[in-house]
Amino acid sequence: MAQANISLAKETKKILQDNGIRLNKNLGQNYLIDDFKRKKIIKYADLTKNDTVLEIGPGIGTLTIKLAEEARKVIAIEQDTAIFNILSERLENEGIDNVELINGDAVKVDFPPFNKIVSNLPYQISSPITFKFLNHDFDLAVLMYQKEFAERMNGKVGTKEYSRLSAMLYFKAKVDFLTHVSKESFIPSPKVDSAVVKLTPKKDGTSAEDFKIYSKVVKALFQHRNKKARNALIDSRNQIGFKDKKELKSLIIDLEDNNEELKELLLKRTITLSPEEIMKIALLLKNDVK
Repeated sequence: MAQANISLAKETKKILQDNGIRLNKNLGQNYLIDDFKRKKIIKYADLTKNDTVLEIGPGIGTLTIKLAEEARKVIAIEQDTAIFNILSERLENEGIDNVELINGDAVKVDFPPFNKIVSNLPYQISSPITFKFLNHDFDLAVLMYQKEFAERMNGKVGTKEYSRLSAMLYFKAKVDFLTHVSKESFIPSPKVDSAVVKLTPKKDGTSAEDFKIYSKVVKALFQHRNKKARNALIDSRNQIGFKDKKELKSLIIDLEDNNEELKELLLKRTITLSPEEIMKIALLLKNDVK
């Protein structure tokens, strides 16, 4: 295993040096140099020649080339033009013709059709790109995140890891922690360790309209995670379409007068509300959230 690691590290450093590239940690450019972990990530994706894989931030192709060997097609989105050009040339030189390269910001570009996602994600877009994934239908995603972010994805109610991310993912995907990845497995070495996570979409019957309302309520609540839900909603009223504080207060009072359960839920602190309870609040506010 050590020899494989050295081999991938040397290969990566040589490609970067030959092209005069200095990686920028601030842009999330941390390249995997642990071949053992690379093989595990590919294995976790359970790829076949029927799969079209989406990869975000392919870099110089550490995962891309191996993915292309296993899948029918790989769609790789790279924002850095210099890195994009290196990968494009590398694919051409190796005769790999089943990779569609897109030079752009993955948070902003439209995704072509795919059914699996495999990525060592740029850390600084972990949250927006994950929420974007949730708007697409796919079979599974094998994703590398900072370890703390991965822990928040599956945060339990009442813990410090419980967050907007946990609540949003709860209804959309099953989250499985697959493996820990040491910071020494990358160049340049990031400040924190990473983790590989598998997301499997859930089909829970929640309508797109209901989830849209839920997501707005979740966002409003978790801006004030330690406040009572009632106060959190009022303080974040813009997130649910209210400008006037008195208008929202009046609405909540009317709803509470007709629903004792809502009254009890809104007295709880955000961090103690389960996703199911937040959904109840969202559905009771459904006709009023804009």
